[in-house]
Amino acid sequence: MRVRKVLVLALMAVLLVASVAMAAPAKIEAELNVITPVAKFVSDAALEGFVKWAKAKYGIDVKVSNTSKGTQVAAGMIREWGVNPQADIIWGGETVVYDGLAADGFLIKHEAPLALLDKIPTSMGAPKPLPLKDPKGYWTGTALEPYGIVYNEGLLVRRLRLTAPKTWDDILSNPKMKGQIAQCTPDNSSSSHATYEVILQRLGEAKGWEWLAKMGAYTGQFVARSKDVPSVVAKAEYAIGFAVPSYMAFEEFLNGYDIKYVAPEGCYVTPEPIAVIKNCKNPNAAKAFIEYLLTEEGQRLFIDRGLFPIMPEMKVEGPAGSTAELAVQFYGGRRSYFEGKVENTYDNILADGRYDAVNKYFRDNIFAKIEELKKKY
Repeated sequence: MRVRKVLVLALMAVLLVASVAMAAPAKIEAELNVITPVAKFVSDAALEGFVKWAKAKYGIDVKVSNTSKGTQVAAGMIREWGVNPQADIIWGGETVVYDGLAADGFLIKHEAPLALLDKIPTSMGAPKPLPLKDPKGYWTGTALEPYGIVYNEGLLVRRLRLTAPKTWDDILSNPKMKGQIAQCTPDNSSSSHATYEVILQRLGEAKGWEWLAKMGAYTGQFVARSKDVPSVVAKAEYAIGFAVPSYMAFEEFLNGYDIKYVAPEGCYVTPEPIAVIKNCKNPNAAKAFIEYLLTEEGQRLFIDRGLFPIMPEMKVEGPAGSTAELAVQFYGGRRSYFEGKVENTYDNILADGRYDAVNKYFRDNIFAKIEELKKKY
């Protein structure tokens, strides 16, 4: 009996040690490198928050770096790097870019805690459900952000005496809009590309490309990055900005510029996907960063910078006069994308299947023929 009792106690001790070991956090690397189109207004703050969170949870001082690149440029760099990637995380943009990277073997599963992932709905919107996380586990959404229209109220309404836009069609409704639109090319910007798809899928290819060609003729400048669109509108160089990520416009608003934002019905709402790059040098730190962004602390950081939480239980709200409440004012009263109707016609499968074709058609038939189009329209 004594021997049996000793064996039972020994077994219990082993199980206790094992359970403690499984509950202990995995060790993470002391470095993290992120490549992202997410503006530094958000991404730098997220990395700073992660450094403090990682120190508290893991006892490690993580050195972080942040490389700003458009989603398509970042994805191209990952493909060029091959088995020797120079970043650990890609974050932000259109989800089909991540589906393509995963399908081609450039990502690994993020392994975010199920307790956090389960709080994120599978999809959002109708009639086409927009996925908010990858069922295979290669990417997950982090925050919600519409791609819409920004306009300079002083220039558009008071100087040009034009009506503020509410829909996509409004920006082409008056010939006085000619030369007053700024946009980024869809092959440089995932927000622009996604919005091109919204127009094409909403109107059909023939009418959609005709609409986009007219917008090309009305465009005063094709800027290099998505971030440049709200910037030139804020400075009143142009009256209208097309396919603008909401928080980039909000940042300019916080800087005191006379701009307003519209998210037309059916606009693309990105879940700001994030993924771990295969063969990266710091995979555990990368996975920990994703976990941090999904915590209440991480979601609150997004809220305080004008993004919408991806967790339905949370809303954009804060004390009177706070940045969060200013964001609600800027977005016309919206606090969540899980309240009320969210229209979505963007089809992920269709967009993914013709991604390069859309970019090529734009280059060959709009960008290369812009002077002809200006004469036509």
